Amino acid sequence: MKFTHATLPQRAVFAAGESPAAVAAEVEALGGSKVMLIASDREKELADPIAKQIPVVLRHEEVVMHVPVQVAERARRAAVDAGADILVSVGGGSTTGLAKAVALTTGLPIVAVPTTYAGSEATNVWGLTEGETKTTGVDDKVLPASVVYDAGLLTTLPGEMTVASGLNAMAHCVDSMWGPRADPIDRALAQEGIRALATGLPAVADDWTGVEGIEQTLYGAYLAAVAFASAGSGMHHKICHVLGGMFNLPHAQTHAVVLPYVLAFNAPHAPEAEARIAQAFGSRKADAGLAALREVLDAPRALRDYGMPEDGIAKALEPIIMAIPDNNPAPVTDANLTALLHAAWAGDPIN
Repeated sequence: MKFTHATLPQRAVFAAGESPAAVAAEVEALGGSKVMLIASDREKELADPIAKQIPVVLRHEEVVMHVPVQVAERARRAAVDAGADILVSVGGGSTTGLAKAVALTTGLPIVAVPTTYAGSEATNVWGLTEGETKTTGVDDKVLPASVVYDAGLLTTLPGEMTVASGLNAMAHCVDSMWGPRADPIDRALAQEGIRALATGLPAVADDWTGVEGIEQTLYGAYLAAVAFASAGSGMHHKICHVLGGMFNLPHAQTHAVVLPYVLAFNAPHAPEAEARIAQAFGSRKADAGLAALREVLDAPRALRDYGMPEDGIAKALEPIIMAIPDNNPAPVTDANLTALLHAAWAGDPIN
């Protein structure tokens, strides 16, 4: 073995039903006395009990998918004007992403409280969208200092969103098997993440109020994000970031659609990763294991269902080619990438 693995410094607190007290404890431990609480109006009922336990100086509700630059600028100014010394985000990936955008320029620490399985809370990756272009980067300033996972906050997440968000987490695991910096530790974490997600997601899809299934899925999503933060963004995420920013596609659903096509594309060229993924699913083949799970979950199937135009395939081709890491397991060409994107656009069966 010859590799270098970086473990990111972060506290992760699993506290089902106890997020207000847990968040208050984390804010106090970080020395926060002026909290900017970032939560959209959709998350108000979940954020209110937390707000009562912490010293809030500003509640910020403008949260927009893919974090447009102008939205980030307004949040940054609001944080400075309020004199905030700590950020608390309550919400999904877009909410966490906005908190990261504020932290990127202010250096304020973040306590993240996820209400989906997005995983952004456990990475040092930020993303901003300007026009049709989504730009991502890595900076330790945006890594939340603490994450509070409260399964009780996800009992109201609708079943369809649970499935899409959970498969987004699954995509973190799969990309971590062959990301640009993937190492044996990342693959071990990702394999356990796949196992946990494959166990938890069917339970949550069957009963999205069941705390045990949610906890197992949150555990898998956390492992997925930790592995992904180390391994780096691979082919799958590069495709989804380009498409999401270019066509304003819903983040989780885009990942859920694209995942099986990228897995089928790369797995034959990465036998060790393929074997790990298959074992995590308890299946003979990785793609068969994922297909069986998607069938149980009635997963999203086609990008066209979420507003992507067919002529967008040609438009997205060059930016995606430029973004895919050079060490992707399978060689990428204009022809095979076009075929992959068209299949994902149409929801074609995977051969």
